[in-house]
Amino acid sequence: MSEIAITTLLIAALFLILASGVWIGLTLSGVAWIGMQLFSARPAGDAMALTIWGSASSWTLTALPLFIWMGEILFRTRLSQDMFRGLAPWMQWLPGRLLHTNVIGCAIFAAVSGSSAATCATIGKMSLPELKKRGYPDDITVGSLAGAGTLGLLIPPSIIMIVYGVSADVSIAQLFMAGVIPGMLLAGLFSGYLVVWGLLNPQRVPPADAPMSLLQKLHESRHLIPVVLLITAVLGSIYTGLATATEAAAVGVLGSLVLSAAQGSLNWATFRESLMGGTRLYCMIALILAGASFLTLSMGYIGLPRHLAEWIATLGLTPFGLILVLTAFYAVLGCFLDGISMVVLTMGVILPTVQKAGIDLLWFGIFIVLVVEMAQITPPVGFNLFVLQGMTRREIGWIARVTLPFFFLMVAAVLLIWFFPQIVTVLPQQMMAR
Repeated sequence: MSEIAITTLLIAALFLILASGVWIGLTLSGVAWIGMQLFSARPAGDAMALTIWGSASSWTLTALPLFIWMGEILFRTRLSQDMFRGLAPWMQWLPGRLLHTNVIGCAIFAAVSGSSAATCATIGKMSLPELKKRGYPDDITVGSLAGAGTLGLLIPPSIIMIVYGVSADVSIAQLFMAGVIPGMLLAGLFSGYLVVWGLLNPQRVPPADAPMSLLQKLHESRHLIPVVLLITAVLGSIYTGLATATEAAAVGVLGSLVLSAAQGSLNWATFRESLMGGTRLYCMIALILAGASFLTLSMGYIGLPRHLAEWIATLGLTPFGLILVLTAFYAVLGCFLDGISMVVLTMGVILPTVQKAGIDLLWFGIFIVLVVEMAQITPPVGFNLFVLQGMTRREIGWIARVTLPFFFLMVAAVLLIWFFPQIVTVLPQQMMAR
């Protein structure tokens, strides 16, 4: 049977099993088993056992449940309310005013969460009622929150970066450092759009609050101190070389527990809820990773990645052309799969092609995060769209439409890091030089 026929059969099996309601991780394992059983001489059961155990016992992956747990702990604190109180006084002079709290709040929370959905939900609980009460339009409020919520994937620590680092064998600490400047760039693009929107629609922006003195603003900013200290502890320990990504995750959990206790929100009930919430989310991700690892092995035995890489090479695409094709590919794939599934499902096939094109895998990791961010606001299964639909009771189509400008800003960010790769590489290079 030809490679095209095998690929078509396996893709059909993938979507057929997914459509039947089977979990994604089990679906990936099932498709991998079918591929090895039918088109490979390697015993499928033996390969499955070894691959799943190797995936589940990876030390590098230990950082993932810790960062998830840290986000779950902080989700149950007063962090978001305190962030609004600390940020709001400084936003009044900007065109668009308090709309910028969505972007800056998401950027700050992203640095202690690692999850796009958690960032969107946490900041949304704080900003949506407050901005609605003050008279800000629903369309730009919801759109900016959906777009800015994706910063949870790009600004480290990031769950997607850990998943990519494990899949592509790239240093997670370097990925974290590589995501800092692109994350700030994307947040700047979002805020810049809000400035332009505010200048073009001054009649839709509510009047500023009563002016505050510099001393009063600084007094309100004291609410930002805990989260700034936690970010400094997590990222500072990685950047200075004092801790690996896994050790920094442990520092983050300890810091979030201390912060929760200091705020009075830590009790047995919230501790148990955060632990169980983190466990459930990690088990889902670990099952997907295990299935994808087995699928990658199966594809390797069948030879599909090599044949796909050779086929793409025959197209004569330049590296830039390849990036454009992959951007469109992941944007379409985001209509059907969540971000983690997209990464683990495609890495085994895409990475050989990317390496053959001479593209740096560290840079490619940040590119992948950006295009997965686009998928978070791509209907019909964009996670941020679902989160906001549950919070606002609006139709998914309306939310996708008001979020569209922020999708195009992410496309602009992809072009910027392509033409100026130093945006991604400068901090990791400095880290390695230490």
